[in-house]
Amino acid sequence: MGIRAYRWLMTAPRQPMVRQEFEATAGPGEVVVAVAGCGVCHTDLGYYYDGVRTNQPLPLALGHEVSGYVVEAGDGAAQWLGKPVIVPAVLPCGECDLCKRGLETICRAQKMPGNDIQGGFASHMVVPGRGLCEVDMKRLEAAGLTLSQVSIVADALTTPYQAVRKAGVTPGSLAVVVGAGGVGGYCVQVAAAFGATVVAIDVDDRKLDAIKEHGASLVLNGRGMDAKALKGAISAFAREKGLRSTEWFIFECSGTAAGQLTAYSLLVHGATLSVVGFTMDKVEVRLSNLMAFDARAIGNWGCPPSAYPAALDLVLDGKVQIAPFVTPRPLDDINRIFEAVHAHEIRQRVVLEPR
Repeated sequence: MGIRAYRWLMTAPRQPMVRQEFEATAGPGEVVVAVAGCGVCHTDLGYYYDGVRTNQPLPLALGHEVSGYVVEAGDGAAQWLGKPVIVPAVLPCGECDLCKRGLETICRAQKMPGNDIQGGFASHMVVPGRGLCEVDMKRLEAAGLTLSQVSIVADALTTPYQAVRKAGVTPGSLAVVVGAGGVGGYCVQVAAAFGATVVAIDVDDRKLDAIKEHGASLVLNGRGMDAKALKGAISAFAREKGLRSTEWFIFECSGTAAGQLTAYSLLVHGATLSVVGFTMDKVEVRLSNLMAFDARAIGNWGCPPSAYPAALDLVLDGKVQIAPFVTPRPLDDINRIFEAVHAHEIRQRVVLEPR
């Protein structure tokens, strides 16, 4: 049938995005989602400003933090028609050997909106009709949230949720989050919801002040503190609170070389270092520290769609707050918004809304 729609296409790095009219049609196994909101992620800025390549050649609509209503469904996907959903940032195929063994995040046939397929900076988008996360609108309204706001669950929340879950954080743990911005701020909240005592490190006092009220038991501004001073401050805090001096869970969420070096310098015996943020920069570390501390370092790519409902529950149950950290803006202002976010003029996570 097809639905008249539009999207904002990136045609080349750092060039103004162009609005394109198109017809959104659901093929077999696909759905058309009328976008309620799409978050602007650090990854989108990497594609646009830093030369990170998308898997699908340009022109391409970016955007992978999407929520909306399913307004058309192809054969095999009719069960989604009319439902409010969050579109996972990474959609595994569900059929390959990796998926069948529970390794969906490394599925080689996965589709990421705004990377492998057209993304969510659009009025409508076409996505596979599998792995979508249905949103309970009654619970959403009771929590004082809109469908647009929970678009950020698709990545900013579920990525750190998967990192915390994968690392094995348990009640009584000490978690250290390096970078308290978009993803890192939610990592702080998720780790706290898992029962950890959380230390947040950043170089921006405004971010630290914000996260103080949402799960961080200690905040440290790393600007002007060397690695030894940071580790000493955390060790003293651990002693004061009766926490272990070993087995810290360290989450690098800044996506910067400096943040990665800071996180690595905080290794203690039995530590788990989780790399959550992304940067094109390279760092030089002594890998033997992992051996000496009997520690481990793990990467994190997205989150299995099967884990989305549990992550969303943290929001709907009030254990993770998103409203204070999200600001809606009109989709048609996308070029100006990208400039403002890149220049750090907007501190909250921007959600672009078709209006």
